[in-house]
Amino acid sequence: MAVDYTVIVVYLAGMLAMGWWGMRRAKSKSEFLVAGRRLGPAMYSGTMAAIVLGGASTIGGVGLGYQYGLSGAWMVFTIGLGLLALSVFFSARIARLKVYTVSEMLDLRYGGRAGVISGVVMWAYTLMLAVTSTIAYATIFDVLFDMNRTLAIIIGGSIVVAYSTLGGMWSITLTDMVQFVVKTVGVLLLLLPIAVIKAGGFSEMKAKLPTEYFDPLGIGGETIFTYVLIYTFGMLIGQDIWQRVFTARSDTTAKWGGTVAGTYCLVYALAGAVIGTAAKVLYPTLPSADTAFATIVKDELPVGVRGLVLAAALAAVMSTSSGALIACATVANNDIWAKLRGAVRPRGDDHDEVKGNRVFILVMGIAVICTAIALNNVVEALTVAYNLLVGGLLVPILGGLLWKRGTVHGALASVVVGGLAVVGLMATYGILANEPVYYGLLSSLAAYVIVSLATPATDPAVLAAWRERLAGRGADAETETEAEAEPAAVVA
Repeated sequence: MAVDYTVIVVYLAGMLAMGWWGMRRAKSKSEFLVAGRRLGPAMYSGTMAAIVLGGASTIGGVGLGYQYGLSGAWMVFTIGLGLLALSVFFSARIARLKVYTVSEMLDLRYGGRAGVISGVVMWAYTLMLAVTSTIAYATIFDVLFDMNRTLAIIIGGSIVVAYSTLGGMWSITLTDMVQFVVKTVGVLLLLLPIAVIKAGGFSEMKAKLPTEYFDPLGIGGETIFTYVLIYTFGMLIGQDIWQRVFTARSDTTAKWGGTVAGTYCLVYALAGAVIGTAAKVLYPTLPSADTAFATIVKDELPVGVRGLVLAAALAAVMSTSSGALIACATVANNDIWAKLRGAVRPRGDDHDEVKGNRVFILVMGIAVICTAIALNNVVEALTVAYNLLVGGLLVPILGGLLWKRGTVHGALASVVVGGLAVVGLMATYGILANEPVYYGLLSSLAAYVIVSLATPATDPAVLAAWRERLAGRGADAETETEAEAEPAAVVA
């Protein structure tokens, strides 16, 4: 496997080199956290597709295809639907707000006081999302080098922490664009056709597998509905996704670039399910569906191609991991730490803020690696993350965008009631049960509506300022400075 090892090593070295390049580019808070809000359509589409299609979408998507056939595409398909909904209906307004975090949006909409509590929930979500991606390194490095689980997590996690800490969003954007290309070539252009050919083509696959494997709804209506609640709605409100929306140079870029990325996700979803179905033909008795991806890559692909496809799997994991890491650090620093210590930073002190955010990425990265070593179950960690996100934050965020009668008291009640309901129900029904997100979401909605109607309406001045920001006006001086940046700085 010397050739395969060389491909992987060159890829990992390239990731670190881009981190170094990004460090030279990221000279302000805006550059470090949101790439100067200057990404054009091509770069924006590629990086958005990279962040949402992680290890769960690649390795997990193939595993679901192995277990359920073509209907295994639904998990990743609902991710694509969520990204399409975000891009078409909300991304333009989100981009015009010129904020850095979801909690800043809540403070703008409700007049303050919602940020810290919502920030804690969002921090927990982004932390667990980063942890699940980091755990996935163990699977890939085990196939590559037969490496100890802990060592694999440390090596993979350290590379992501290194380039993310060095250059922030610029480094992550550049690496994500490379990762998008590698995933497209490795999974869609190489692994997909090779897997189908090795399995004897679609006619042979249909002859050897039960008809349920080709039923679009074979995975079950309740499972599909749960995927929609968790992943489609999760795409609408996650800090990791919003932080990418903030990188768009215009609301048009955010809308149409995101639409392209969402469509790509739908294609990727079907590809993963087909690869998993082919793996079922080739290896009908694997001990675990999650090993289907690694097995078909290891046994069926030629030298060199195998290394590229494994690099694609690493790319999928790293793109999600780095996006979740910078989101986690941004929330921890800007929404929790800064508010708890009551700091008021002077305007124009962006260089110092770059250092502060860099430190937070490093600290959060170490926390993610340590947590990943301690945990074993990726699915449970990911479920906890999305249950907290959807149960605690979906209602106040979408309510703020869609219902002007919503109040700060209603938003706080929604976050607290929904979050506690989800945690309590997971303890009662189990982490993987559907009930926590169902009832948590309903209780969050009820608390939001009842408390909002029972408390005074939001100050008209706050709503007026909110409407100004939604229209792209009233942003701070930093934003005006960014708008005057030289055209050469605009990317793709």
